[in-house]
Amino acid sequence: MTQDPKTDAPSEIALAFDHPEARARAVPHDPSSLPLDRLMVRDHVVEVEIGAFQAERDVTQRVRFNVVVEIAALPADLDDDVDRILSYDKVTEAITYELEAERLNLLETLAERIADRILLEPQARRVFVRIEKLDRGPYVLGVEIVRAADQLATQAEVATGPLPQLVYLSNAAVASGNLSAWIDQLAGDAPLVLCVGPHDLVQPTAATPRSQKHISLLATEQNAWVLAAQDDRCAVVETRTELDWAIKNGQICVWAPTKIVLDSTDAQATPPAEPVALAAWFADWLGAKQLTVIGADLPEAPGLTLRSISEEQKDL
Repeated sequence: MTQDPKTDAPSEIALAFDHPEARARAVPHDPSSLPLDRLMVRDHVVEVEIGAFQAERDVTQRVRFNVVVEIAALPADLDDDVDRILSYDKVTEAITYELEAERLNLLETLAERIADRILLEPQARRVFVRIEKLDRGPYVLGVEIVRAADQLATQAEVATGPLPQLVYLSNAAVASGNLSAWIDQLAGDAPLVLCVGPHDLVQPTAATPRSQKHISLLATEQNAWVLAAQDDRCAVVETRTELDWAIKNGQICVWAPTKIVLDSTDAQATPPAEPVALAAWFADWLGAKQLTVIGADLPEAPGLTLRSISEEQKDL
């Protein structure tokens, strides 16, 4: 490792490319506090689907994790009790949890989420996370972040608001003259999220299931824009961030499913060829307790309250 000639300390460049353990050792902490111990998980390699490029879709690649957690000093009366320490398993579980929660495009996002989850542990004070892609070429690509417990956003208590209500509309219901009346009746009860299936136009036929799935999702998104154009109160949304903001602010949403479906790691995510079942999966994914289906048969959805409305029925 190269040294800074003025301070005889490791240079910032050397530390940037050294193992996180070395960087953790070199970065100073508050001298008034007790020295921090370190927990390390090195060279933890997982095969996972991740990446923003199309070539990284539907394939797995090796990703290597190196994590150093600075922790409060162990109690003097530890008594060799594993239940009183921050276990290595907490680190690997944080990695596994975030990998399974959602398919991600960016290593930066994954690193942030892993760091945040580890820092929820009461003993954790600071965490160094390095994540590297091993199969993207004749080199290693990666990111490294450092986060401290006092950097975590304060999790203020938030009053529990109403859960979003999910409504699936058939194409006949979208074209119905009752649409605005239904929205009038539904809009005041709880945040409203509308779902549709593909349009009725003939879709191109693809040679592979993957391509056909993309085509069906795009047909559904086209139909979402058709629905949104029927009522100025509706806005098409496609990301979890947009959905969270819309639900919080009372915006009526029309779900464009491509991103959330393709990024889901849930093996139960229903193909778009079954649009009502997909809406039920989405309702469960959002934490909604009820799905209203207008103009279509009810899906199989254990644990979800279902309500059926005919497209001729003006009053809900």
